[in-house]
Amino acid sequence: IAMAAVFSEVASAVGAAAFGGANQQGGQPGEQPQPGESIFKSSNHPTALMFHLGFKTAALVVYILGGLISSSFVFSFVIVTLLLAFDFWTVKNVTGRLLVGLRWWNEVNEDGTNEWRFESREDTSRIADIDSRVFWLTLWVTPLIWTLFMVSTLLSFNWGWLLCTVVANVLSAANLYGYVRCSRAAKDKVGSLATSVAAGMFTQGLSSRFGR
Repeated sequence: IAMAAVFSEVASAVGAAAFGGANQQGGQPGEQPQPGESIFKSSNHPTALMFHLGFKTAALVVYILGGLISSSFVFSFVIVTLLLAFDFWTVKNVTGRLLVGLRWWNEVNEDGTNEWRFESREDTSRIADIDSRVFWLTLWVTPLIWTLFMVSTLLSFNWGWLLCTVVANVLSAANLYGYVRCSRAAKDKVGSLATSVAAGMFTQGLSSRFGR
């Protein structure tokens, strides 16, 4: 019941953004949404935030209510899988870059080894707090929800939907793993830059002192 209430609240927020939030101005970093105010009004990228939540919510709704939407298991399975694929691609290539200034991808070298690539935005002043919070919260919560569904289907021996939950877990966990590594790489980059600047200032100070 609590999970259904969460889904309903998210769906209402997505609907509010689609019909009333398209022309709202974005919030500023550090700005908190007012009580009763849509999160999309405080977002710097409301459309990206809408799709970030929309595909996840749609996949969960179709999974939960698939029997009411269609009597065909294959149809519901295909729709959920497509929504999961759309969500994976959108989060990996669009919403991560816009909402938190991060992007990751994996390359396969000629020798067959995998190499992770990370990009991070240097100017984070355009990243709204609400965008960052929603992005990371959903990134962590989504795999947990699908894990619960996976355990449920496993205990009920529902092998068809078990495969669907496994696919959902793999895709959501891949984005979580990629962005966690990307975030750490960005922090290490900032730390290295700060260390280099401090070392340069220290060296310059010594040179000016002993060069007199």
